[in-house]
Parts: sequence; C-alpha cells; structure tokens
Amino acid sequence: MKIASKIYSALIFIFLYAPILVLVVFSFNDTETGSRTIWSGFTLKWYKMLFEDRLLLEALTNTLIIAVITAVISTALGTMAAIGINAMNKRTKKVMLTVTNLPMVNPEIVTGVSLMLLFVFFVQVFGGKSLGMVSLIAAHITFCLPYVILNVLPKLRQMNPNLYEAAQDLGCTPFKAFYKVVLPEILPGITTGFIMSLTLSIDDFVISYFTSGTTQTLPIYIYSMTRKRVSPEINALSTLLFAVILVLLIIVNVRNSKDKKEGKAN
Repeated sequence: MKIASKIYSALIFIFLYAPILVLVVFSFNDTETGSRTIWSGFTLKWYKMLFEDRLLLEALTNTLIIAVITAVISTALGTMAAIGINAMNKRTKKVMLTVTNLPMVNPEIVTGVSLMLLFVFFVQVFGGKSLGMVSLIAAHITFCLPYVILNVLPKLRQMNPNLYEAAQDLGCTPFKAFYKVVLPEILPGITTGFIMSLTLSIDDFVISYFTSGTTQTLPIYIYSMTRKRVSPEINALSTLLFAVILVLLIIVNVRNSKDKKEGKAN
C-alpha cells in the first residue's frame, strides 16, 4: 500500500512539474526555429534577446512598480484591518471574516469584469483618465488584501492580549506600545502577507487583463506573444517568472516553518 501511494504521489508530481521542466530546458535550446522537440545545443541567446526587447522591459517595469506599490499598501491596510477584526466581538468577527474571504473564493473573471465596470463608471461620473496604472493597482490591492489579513490574524490570536495594556501601564504611549510590543509579535505574519501580495500581483493575469486599459503587465505581454506564435523567448521569460515566484514561495515557507518551531519551543 505504501509503495502504491508513493508511485501515485510520484505520478502526480510528474504530471504537475514535467511541463515546467520541459519549458525550462528548452529555454536554453540553441535552435533558430524554436523547436520544442529537438535539442540542438545549449545557448543563452533567448535570454539575451529577451532583455533587448523594449516592450518586454516596459511591461516588466510596470509589473514591478504595480507589485511593490500593491504589496506595500495591501500590507499596511491589511495589518490595520486584522487588528480591527481581532478586536471585534465573536459574531461581528465571523461576518467580517466571511466578507474578507469573498474576494479569494470569487472567480477571478467575475472580479475582473466587476472591477472594470466600477472603474469605467467612476471615470464617466467623475472624469479623469481611463483604465491604466491606477486602476491596476486598485484592482491588485482588492485581491491581495484578504491574504494579508489572513496571515496577520493568526499572529494576533497567538499574542497575549494583555501585553499591549501592560506596556501602556508601564508608561508607553499607544503608538509606542504598538511599535515596541505588538509589531514584533505580528511581524512574521506581516512579512508573509507582503511576500504573498508581491507574488500574487506579479502573477495575476485575468483581473489585470480586464482592468489594465493600455498599460501592459508581464502576464498580459506573454499572452500577446502567444497569440502570434510560441517563441523561445516566452520559454526564457516563463522560466525567469517561475524562478522568481519559486524563490518567494520558498522564503514564505521557510519563515512559516521557523515560526512553527519557535511556537513549539515556547
């Protein structure tokens, strides 16, 4: 039975990761035709061509700017929201957690279309520019916010609720008590929420597609490239994206495992 379960697990992992492995390998394939079946030798020319593409670099810059701004704002708002939710009574807290979970379980295409209609409505009523960088950042904050809240809340629950009041009794101002006592306790959750927001923002396509207007992000640029033909440059670009997301996820998992060990030790 154990052997069968191991074989089954191995097949699942092969099914999930074999396409990615093929993509990574053939991003180094030295072929003029971009063949994905014949290995012609090792090369880095597709990566070189990738970074000589002005439109791609522009899309990459847009993606990084949006991701960083989204992560910073989502982390700040999500931390404040988590502190507020944690202070609520049981019934109100359940209602707020349900509302928080809605953007996560809602289909992305529904979220994308609804946000697009909302932004277009605001532009028509209040004037201003059409969809672009601002609408993208607002849309990304919308779906990143719940992840920050759900990462910070467990840390608030683990913390002794009397510490904050004790710090104030010892002479700290409310802000200083939060900065010196509460913030260090919930910092791992804040960091994890920030990294997840960054990862989700970089990776998002569906919501970005509906709310981007004329602004291109990296996933949208990749989609536009695949509509013509699958160039080896896409393999190189996808490999770099996969590597970045993998590194960020490893950091999140390492931090979570350290937090669990520290929790058990305490």
